[in-house]
This record gives sequence, C-alpha cells and structure tokens, in this order.
Amino acid sequence: MRTNIEIDDSLMDKAMKAGPFKTKKDAVEAGLKLLARQAAYREVLKWRGKLKWEGDESIDWTRPPQDEPAVERLIVAEPVARASAPRRAAAKKARRAGR
Repeated sequence: MRTNIEIDDSLMDKAMKAGPFKTKKDAVEAGLKLLARQAAYREVLKWRGKLKWEGDESIDWTRPPQDEPAVERLIVAEPVARASAPRRAAAKKARRAGR
C-alpha cells in the first residue's frame, strides 16, 4: 500500500543507523513489525500466572530424554493431507466432550 507520511529527519537518521537498512521503507517496515511483535508479547504476558501446568513435574523439559538418542539430523516427513473442515469441527467437538 502506498502511503505518504511526514517523518522527523533526525529520527529517520537514527533509525537508519540503528539497523542494516538500505532504504527508508525498510526502516519504517522494521519499526511497524516491531510494534506488532510488542503488541503480541503484551497479549501473551496477560496470561502470566493464569495458566495451570498439568504435566509431570519430575521431567526436566530442557533436556532430551536419556533413553532416546538425540536426533542428529533433520528428518523431513511427507506432507499429510488435512482433514476437511466438517471433519476437523467434529473432531474438535469430540475432544471438548471428552474433557
């Protein structure tokens, strides 16, 4: 989308020097992405202290399991066909009913 805006020259100079931007457009887009990412982080932080963990507390999730060898290479799986929308909705409803 083409938009004309008036930007403070000193602020634009600081932004251009702050990052590896080749154009003013790149600097403005990076700033907009940063604002959107910060808003998403704030949304996630609203859940802090409100979610309950129901997993196994004895497992150290920061390390791979000892009984399984660490994966040394990336294994690429074949794409799986997605279920149709009505089938996904029925499966979701069934999962909710099982709670």
